[in-house]
Amino acid sequence: MSSPISKRPLTTSPTPKSESQSSVKPLYASQGDLPHLPIPTLNSTFHKYLETLQPLLSKEAYSRNEKFVKQFLNDDFSKVLQKRLEDRAAQKDSWLSEWWNEVAYMGYRGRIIPDVSYFYIHKRGLGNGQSQEERAAELVRATVEFKKLVDSEILEPEKVKGQALCMNSYQYLFNAVRTPTKPSDVPTNHGAQNHHIVVLRKNRYYKVDTQGRSKSELVDAFKEIKDLADQQGEGSGVGILTVDNRDVWTEARDHLVNLSPNNKSSIDAIDSAILLVCLDDGPAPSTEDARAWSLWAGGHDRSPKDKGSNRWFDKHQIIVDSNGETGFNGEHSMLDGTPTLRLNEFMLGSLQAGKIPLELPENEKAKTPMPKVEELDFELDDKLKSIVAKSKQGFGEEMKLQDLKMVNFEGYGKELIKTHKISPDGWVQMVKQLAFTRLFGRPGITYESCQTRKYLLGRTEVIRSASNESKAFAESMFSDSATDSERESNLRKAVERHIQYSVWASQGQGVDRHIFGLKKLVKTDEGEKIPEVFTDEDGLRSGHWELSTSQLSSKFLDGWGYGEVVPDGYGLSYSILDNKITWCITTKNNDAEKFGKALCEAAEEIKVVLERNKKASSKL
Repeated sequence: MSSPISKRPLTTSPTPKSESQSSVKPLYASQGDLPHLPIPTLNSTFHKYLETLQPLLSKEAYSRNEKFVKQFLNDDFSKVLQKRLEDRAAQKDSWLSEWWNEVAYMGYRGRIIPDVSYFYIHKRGLGNGQSQEERAAELVRATVEFKKLVDSEILEPEKVKGQALCMNSYQYLFNAVRTPTKPSDVPTNHGAQNHHIVVLRKNRYYKVDTQGRSKSELVDAFKEIKDLADQQGEGSGVGILTVDNRDVWTEARDHLVNLSPNNKSSIDAIDSAILLVCLDDGPAPSTEDARAWSLWAGGHDRSPKDKGSNRWFDKHQIIVDSNGETGFNGEHSMLDGTPTLRLNEFMLGSLQAGKIPLELPENEKAKTPMPKVEELDFELDDKLKSIVAKSKQGFGEEMKLQDLKMVNFEGYGKELIKTHKISPDGWVQMVKQLAFTRLFGRPGITYESCQTRKYLLGRTEVIRSASNESKAFAESMFSDSATDSERESNLRKAVERHIQYSVWASQGQGVDRHIFGLKKLVKTDEGEKIPEVFTDEDGLRSGHWELSTSQLSSKFLDGWGYGEVVPDGYGLSYSILDNKITWCITTKNNDAEKFGKALCEAAEEIKVVLERNKKASSKL
């Protein structure tokens, strides 16, 4: 699922589930029935494209891009590119999948923190005050039960309005790793037959069997690990290399593996593990910001101290602090947020409901005693020690540039929004536009992620949230001459437009993936010139995502987050709960707290306008 590489992963990947491989078991049973990702018409895409440019560009810049669009559509070359895309679609399960996985993920050579991975903050108190090892053991037991459902393929597929979604990405939920290679990483599943986890403590790594193991056995193993690690002190900390430049990590890993058979064995055990469990030592993070920092990148704030400590970012990680509070760090390359959210909700919800057997019945228990905890040692020469030290310093310096703020707006949530018969997601997107306009005097160039998994091998499309309507709404909120009735009318028009674009995106009829595909098929190596519509600086800026937004909402989370996608932008993950809205703001602009305050003020202002207008209307 990526471009040719110079070396193969340590073990072979399973054949991805595709339309030619249906199953009588529920998980993949609908794969063969899923439609292929469509290709929009040229006129449809570029009509939408021009519309999205209008609120962002000057009249001169817009007119220039309008001319480029007309030239492109009138040129036979546009039909040539479209035909190439249609031919590609006829030959593949998805015309987009290989390209997108390569360009957006596997071929990316920068740091996966802060640029790729994401984190979930589990709701405080779900462990009912249990010790670190007790809560970790419960989460592992729940994970093993979910793994059984995935491995046996009896898990029901995710559905939207009764329609099954593509479940191909579930093969990368367990026993999987992003394997660093040149020139592009590869996704590797090491097989469901592996039933061990790897536990991290003080930058040391320990292999623990889970098959047929009860909570009590896991608790004992985790206690032993804590005792061993705390006695031995800090380990090699090789895991810091997983957040270095991917080429640096590839070369270091090759050297590490070739240095000794022991190193290769340790790497194999980590790569093939179900997932990782990080038992952090030291004081637990006390604030929501500190928890977010710890789950995202290690450490409790933006200081370089402990950044990347006790982590291995090539795989999914359950993280448990010294107070037994927990979270999750997701490796993002081959699966998006909904599968891992489902895993996390299963873990937390099933445990809360008492549905996970913590002490296994005799017929499910392992027949042999729990194997002795095995430390996965690494032998480092001076070259590797130097690389590790340099990586730790570099990652600390990188994350020192980041600013992070968790925002909990408790003025209202989706319950109040629905009383006004407005889409909660559309409403909250307009909150962002209003806040950005207040701070910068113009619309924010906004990416909202929309899943396209109702198509085979579908992942995401962009909802371009900034619109003529959202601009008119924000401007009316700052206009002394506008009435509340006009402001509410503008809000509703902006939300309706947002809903329409959301539908287009979910149906594979957005702008960005189609344009991406057309540009990929220009044969520059054969002398073909890239059309000006694809190269205009102002046009390109419409895809410079100042606001990278995505919604995942769960009663089991206190929030979630990821990094900004452009150096001068903001990461804005959000959740819309019954009576509150949460954001995680990440940025290098050093104003996360200021932006959070603007979001809360904007949210309150919209409510006040609608309630004031409702009251005035009732008096007529």
